[in-house]
Amino acid sequence: MKSEREGGRAVLFVLLGLGLLFAGGYAAAYVAAGDKVPRGTTVAGVDIGGRTQASAVEALEDGLAARVAEPVIVTVDAESREFAPEDLGLSVDYQASVEAAGGERSLDPQRLWDYYTDGEDLAPVVEVDDSLLGPVLDDLEAEFGAEPRDGAISFATGKAIVTNPVTGASIDREAASDSLAAQWLVDEDDPTSVALDLAEVLPEIDDADVIEAMRGFANPALAGPVALVFGDSPVELAPSEFAPVLRLDAVDGALVPGLNTKALIALVEDAITSEAPEDATVALVDGRPKVVPAKPGVSYRRKDVTSAFLELVQRTEGERSVSVDAKVAEPDFTTKDARALKIREKVSSFTTYYPPATYRDINIGRAAEIVDGTVLKPGETFSLNGIVGERTAENGFTEGFIISNGILKEDLGGGVSQMATTLYNAAFFAGLEDVEHKAHSFYIDRYPVGREATVAWGAVDLRFKNNTPYGVLVDAKVIKSAGRSQGTVTVNMWSTEYWDISSSTGDRYKFTSPKTRRLKGDDCVPNKGYGGFDIDVKRFVRKVGDPTLIRTENIHTTYIPSDTVICEN
Repeated sequence: MKSEREGGRAVLFVLLGLGLLFAGGYAAAYVAAGDKVPRGTTVAGVDIGGRTQASAVEALEDGLAARVAEPVIVTVDAESREFAPEDLGLSVDYQASVEAAGGERSLDPQRLWDYYTDGEDLAPVVEVDDSLLGPVLDDLEAEFGAEPRDGAISFATGKAIVTNPVTGASIDREAASDSLAAQWLVDEDDPTSVALDLAEVLPEIDDADVIEAMRGFANPALAGPVALVFGDSPVELAPSEFAPVLRLDAVDGALVPGLNTKALIALVEDAITSEAPEDATVALVDGRPKVVPAKPGVSYRRKDVTSAFLELVQRTEGERSVSVDAKVAEPDFTTKDARALKIREKVSSFTTYYPPATYRDINIGRAAEIVDGTVLKPGETFSLNGIVGERTAENGFTEGFIISNGILKEDLGGGVSQMATTLYNAAFFAGLEDVEHKAHSFYIDRYPVGREATVAWGAVDLRFKNNTPYGVLVDAKVIKSAGRSQGTVTVNMWSTEYWDISSSTGDRYKFTSPKTRRLKGDDCVPNKGYGGFDIDVKRFVRKVGDPTLIRTENIHTTYIPSDTVICEN
C-alpha cells in the first residue's frame, strides 16, 4: 500500500511539471505574438504579417499609395467610363483592415494559433461615401438608363389613343456600392474594373392595365353618340365631339375614368343658349353648306350634367340618353327644318369688277359683309335695303359717287349698286323671281348691259323671291381693290338645282344723244357725256332635267344719255 501511494505522488508531480512547462510556453507565445498581425498575412497583396498594428497600418498605407490613386473603370451596358476613386466615394479604412487581419492582443488560443499558422491574403476594408457615389450613378443612369413609361389612353377626334407602356432600366444603388467596395484593389496588376448591371424598372401602368381600361371604359364610351335631353330638346353629342372631354388617369396602378368638366360644359353650351333660343340655319363651312343646329334656350344646373356624364357614356346602345332637369325655350326654326331646306350645291355664281377707289372698297365690302350668309326659305323675298339698312356712317358706310337726276353726286353709300348688280345676276341665273329691280339711269359699261340694278335708300330697292321648294343661301365676297388694278365682287347662290336658266341679249336701239349742262356749286362733278339707248334681255325658264320651256321673261331697259357736265365755279 505504501508503494502505491508513492507512485501516485510521482505521477502528480510529473503532471504539475508538464503544466508549468505548458503555461510557460503559452505565456512566451502570448508575449511573442502581442498585438502583431499573423505571420504571412497580406492585405490586397501588401505584406503586413508579423507587424504590430501601428506598423501594419503604416505598411498598408505605403503599399497601397499608388494603387488607390489609379482610376476605376466602371462599365455600364458595354460602355466604360473612368473615375478617380475619391469621386466614387471610395476609401480604405487602414486601421479596420489591420484589425480584420487579426492584429489584436488576446489570450484566446485561437488567436495565438492564427498568429503562428494562419497567414492569408485578405481584402482591405473599403468604405463607400454614398453622398459622393450617388451623383455619379445619377449621371450614369441618365446616360445609359431609361425611365419607365406608364401605359396611357387619351381621347381625341372620336378615338382612344393608346400609349404603350415601356419598361425602364436603372442602376441598383446598393448593388453598385457593394460591387465597387468588393472589387476595388482586388487585382494587384490591373486597374479596378467594375461592371454595373442595369435592372428592369416596370411601369406602374402595364399592358394588362391598358387592356382593362380599353375594355372597361374607352371602347364602351366611344361606341356611339349620347344625348342630354333638356325638356323636349335633346342635345346629341357624337363621340368625335365629346371624346376630348374624357380622361383616364393613373391612380394606384390603374387607369381610372375622369372628366374635364369645364370642357364638357363648354361643349354643351355650344349646343344650347342660356338666353333666348337660336333658330337653326345653314352656313358655309370649309366652302360647303352645313346645317348649323338650333339652340334651345336652357336654364339648368351644370352639376346635373357633369355628375351623370361618365355613367352615361358607358351605357349600351338604346340607353345612351339622360334627362336633365331644365327650363327650356324651344327655337322656332329647328335643326330638322334647316335640313329640310336641302341647301347642298351651288346653283349660280356671278362676279363683277370695279375700278380702284377707297370708298368702293369700304361701301361694297360693308354691304357684302351684311348680305353674306342670308338664307331665304321657300317663298321668302330678299330685300337689299331691308337687309343692308340705311347707308349711314354708323352702319359702316362712307361717301362716294351716286347717280342723281342723271348726273354724278357724292352721297353716303356710293358704290353699293355694284353689290346690287352682282346680286341681281346671281338671282337671275338661279331662276329666282324678279320682284323689284331698277337699272341705272345711264349705262355703266362695267355692268352687263340690260342686266344690272341700282338701289337708293327709301326709293329704289332690289328684291327677288325664292320661288323654289328649297332654301337659298347667299354667299357674298369682296376682294378689295387696294393695291390692285381692280376690285372683285362675287355672289354665289347655294340650294338644290331646280331651275334651268338661259338668256339672250338683243341689239341696242332708240339711240339718244347727250346734252351739255353748265353747273355751279362745290358739289359739281365734271363728266364727259355719252348717248343713251334701249335694250331687251330675255330669260328662258325651264326646270332642271326637263327641256320644256315654261316661260320667257323680257327685261326691257331704257338708258338715258349721260350728259356732259361743265362746272363753271
